Amino acid sequence: MHDSLLDLIQKRVVLLDGAMGTELMHHGFTQGICPELWNAEKPDTVMSIYKNYYKAGSDAVLTNSFGGSKLKLTSYGLEEQCYELNRKSAELAAQIRPEGRFIGGSIGPTGQFLKPQGIYSENDFEKAYFEQAKGLSDGGIDFLLIETQYDLQEARCAFKASKKATDRPVFLTMTFNKTPRGFFTMMGNSIMDLINSFQDEDISGIGANCTLNSKDMADLIKIMREDTTLPLIAQANAGQPEMDESGKVTYNQGIDNYVSFIPDIIKNGANIIGGCCGTDPEYIERIAHIIHVKS
Repeated sequence: MHDSLLDLIQKRVVLLDGAMGTELMHHGFTQGICPELWNAEKPDTVMSIYKNYYKAGSDAVLTNSFGGSKLKLTSYGLEEQCYELNRKSAELAAQIRPEGRFIGGSIGPTGQFLKPQGIYSENDFEKAYFEQAKGLSDGGIDFLLIETQYDLQEARCAFKASKKATDRPVFLTMTFNKTPRGFFTMMGNSIMDLINSFQDEDISGIGANCTLNSKDMADLIKIMREDTTLPLIAQANAGQPEMDESGKVTYNQGIDNYVSFIPDIIKNGANIIGGCCGTDPEYIERIAHIIHVKS
């Protein structure tokens, strides 16, 4: 099954889903709760989010497991449930996946730092990521997406652990900020650092997600495409978060403006497109129309 996702990438642009966190909040999620715990406590809610993205046109949805590494779950006292919560996130998607669609296992950053900035070794990170990736793999995902990485060293730990845990394709995206000197992660990694680090690895694709709006993402993908032949992933934010008078978080790039740059992202070389923070099934439906018209 997972080989056919790689085949699809060769034929046309593949569409992922939009934000999971944004949709969880629409269903009553509040800060301070562990999102992955809803896989066990509110499975119908999680499945309805998956369903809505498939219905909107997503070729693949990502599991509700972004913060599911053992180290991340420690902050909620749920580290011993790491394997089960990740496996459950994939099993819920497998229950409702339409024929011919895919499930991607979402693996986000630990939220911790490696030595010398933090207290953890690379081995600590690899162990934490291995258990998460194994749970997702056993739950039935078709591929893993290591996403929103800001430290290349940590990204490599996640990649090594994932390759040990599963034989399924592994993709990786980092989060870049736009600066006067170009695009860099929070830890100072450049686009070329990412490309050089993974160009010769057995990786199925690389790219960027979060932080950038769709206009800036189009610019980043153009730069990235000039220096790699790997499949490229682009998942832009709906702009930057803002808080309205009622305390509700909104994003400052409206849907019309957001989707107006999708053709540029495709033209500049993206093979896989999805949405990040602030995007929802309506965004995905609009992108699906653009992708299929262009196909």
